[in-house]
Amino acid sequence: MSFWELVIIAVVSLLVLGPERLPGAIRSVSGFVRSVKQFGQQMQAELNDELRIQELHDKLKQAEEKGLLNLSTEEMEAMAELRQAAADVTNPYPKANTTAQPQAQSVAAETPLPSVTPDPVVADDKNHKS
Repeated sequence: MSFWELVIIAVVSLLVLGPERLPGAIRSVSGFVRSVKQFGQQMQAELNDELRIQELHDKLKQAEEKGLLNLSTEEMEAMAELRQAAADVTNPYPKANTTAQPQAQSVAAETPLPSVTPDPVVADDKNHKS
């Protein structure tokens, strides 16, 4: 759009909506445009992911046709990426630091629990009240 087209749209919208409702209308339109852009970006990312998956699938077929022998570097990279994806699906969460847990358990096992003995004054009061 040219500058003059935008000016004409602004003047017409000011006349139709009035100065009170124009800022709200501008916010509504800008929010709608923002949501459409976000939707477009999400769709583009999903399509790129699907195309990458299809490309990896094709390379896997080529590697299988060769009997997984004498693979090109692209096919080997695709196989490595597929193995990583399979490992991510199998173990979706990274393992926590396992060295910290046994140390904490051993410290807890070595530390004796304090003994709980009744307070003689409190025990004596209970005996007298009964």
